[in-house]
Amino acid sequence: MFTGTLFALAAGLLWGLVFVGPLLVPEYPAALQSFGRYLAFGLIALPLAWFDRAALRQLTRADWREALRLALVGNIVYYLFLASAIQRAGGPLPTMIIGTLPVVIAITANLRGHRAGTRREQPLRWSRLAPSLLLIASGIALVNQVELTRLRAEPDADLGRYALGAALAVGAVACWTWYPIRNAEWLRAHPDRSPRGWATAQGLATLPLALFGYALTWAWFALSGSPFAMPFGPRPGDFVALMFAIGLLASWLGTLCWNEASQRLPPTIAGQLIVFETLSALAYAFVLRGQWPGGGTLAGIVLLVAGVLWALRARPEPEAAQAHPN
Repeated sequence: MFTGTLFALAAGLLWGLVFVGPLLVPEYPAALQSFGRYLAFGLIALPLAWFDRAALRQLTRADWREALRLALVGNIVYYLFLASAIQRAGGPLPTMIIGTLPVVIAITANLRGHRAGTRREQPLRWSRLAPSLLLIASGIALVNQVELTRLRAEPDADLGRYALGAALAVGAVACWTWYPIRNAEWLRAHPDRSPRGWATAQGLATLPLALFGYALTWAWFALSGSPFAMPFGPRPGDFVALMFAIGLLASWLGTLCWNEASQRLPPTIAGQLIVFETLSALAYAFVLRGQWPGGGTLAGIVLLVAGVLWALRARPEPEAAQAHPN
């Protein structure tokens, strides 16, 4: 539990960086940022694949199909939704909508139950899960209320644009509710496999998807007569450096840390620890604003942390081990 929690914390600190990218290059379309980030991730995975070649040779065709599905939904589609949401609604509001993930994932994982072939645990009783979920949900609601109040106070606020940003953030929540549960099921069904090798495999699976998406975006700009300068936009050095930084730190290293956590923690607990990403993203957003969070935001953060600490007390009891799937 302790080691898994530390890996989840590290993943959250790294994943929080993805909320900064769209704010640093706001003139770049969300599609280009999404495909650019994962194109960088895939290119980074190529040399890493040499070091992980023994682990990659163990993967079956079914494993590669699973890596491809995880890469498409949990990487490209998720970040396309998220970057679009941040560009329309700013940093904190989408961050707090994404912050509902600990609650949504924990509930979904508990309702989903056991998948054949995975390491089996008794589902957590709702009475044990409810206090941490209530604390996390209350913290998220409080910070959301602060942000909405701030939004209404702005005379030139575009509520329609913010509403669209909120809707896109909900789409990101749906993608990332599916991803960590499915990813954890594979990892816990294969405890003998390398989490680092699985992170690299997802990077390799992402590469052709990102390359195709980047080329398609370039073609769309050309056919539509867009003045956007391709292939790397008006600030090519900044854009390429940012994409590779996020690709290395958030995509590969963040995924590696999360895989290590997922192999050690049940999904109902791991799902709640995604709150570390929310806290990190909030901290980075306020640093970019040059402001210290107000009392309401700080109170919400305290509730989030209290919910995480409570969640760590709820440990499901393992059942008899099941055979691994092919």
